[in-house]
Amino acid sequence: MKPFLPGFLLVALFMLGCTEAPVQPDAQSQEQESYTTESAVPAQPSDCQLTMGFDAWEPYQYVGVGNVVTGLDVEIVHAVAEQMGCTVEIQQATWVELLNALRRGEVDFVLGASMTEDRQQFAYFSEPYREERFILYVRRYEGNLPYTNITEFVQAGHKLGIVNEYFYGDEITRLYTDDAYHDQFVGAIISEMNMARLIDEEIDGFLEDSFVGASIIRRRGLDDFIEPHSINLGSSEVYVMFSRASVDETVVNAFNQGLAAVKASGLYQQILDKYGH
Repeated sequence: MKPFLPGFLLVALFMLGCTEAPVQPDAQSQEQESYTTESAVPAQPSDCQLTMGFDAWEPYQYVGVGNVVTGLDVEIVHAVAEQMGCTVEIQQATWVELLNALRRGEVDFVLGASMTEDRQQFAYFSEPYREERFILYVRRYEGNLPYTNITEFVQAGHKLGIVNEYFYGDEITRLYTDDAYHDQFVGAIISEMNMARLIDEEIDGFLEDSFVGASIIRRRGLDDFIEPHSINLGSSEVYVMFSRASVDETVVNAFNQGLAAVKASGLYQQILDKYGH
């Protein structure tokens, strides 16, 4: 039987999820540990300042207690910026808005990016700093749908929710660009919209990073309504993406050396362990 979620509760739940909280510039994670390491990171100018584009994606990047921007990715970047001798200002927007701002040089870098040929035209990429794995989420009360891969799911006529301008890998790109299946993909600006559409039966499933999906479902109390399917898209590497319009490649090199120093210090693993990743 399909569980009942009162209409007023559903609306309130996802209005909260779609509201972007104001972000204070230079916000540092209150939980970030202080540390020092020796490194060969090139010295940056004393006024080194970078602008980070921020798209709420818990647990990697989100607004926490006290309106502080935090998360696994954010803590790693702050640790690397400290190695570089740089300060970080933060601008919040949707992923589509951030990509456009990166093209124009209005933000210097964004987090959690996949490397594509198109993006390489306007961006530099750091060394990979973690992996992600997208999986299919479906309505719990429908049981385990009998598909072994996402192509079978789409070919069966199901509508699939995605976030606009996310890169999900070659299989999704192939299906999305196929005229026979393009209309079955429904775009959203944030994952919470896909969850609302799934419960409202406007789509039949959506793709999300396994840690992000589990975090949102747990925080919103949707465990009785949404569950992960066995279908996943495999693991892929994630990068920091820098604007070619505002950042010199030497800054990217300094970031990579800072990342290596943070890993060598043991702090990188501490951050991963903290978020259970």
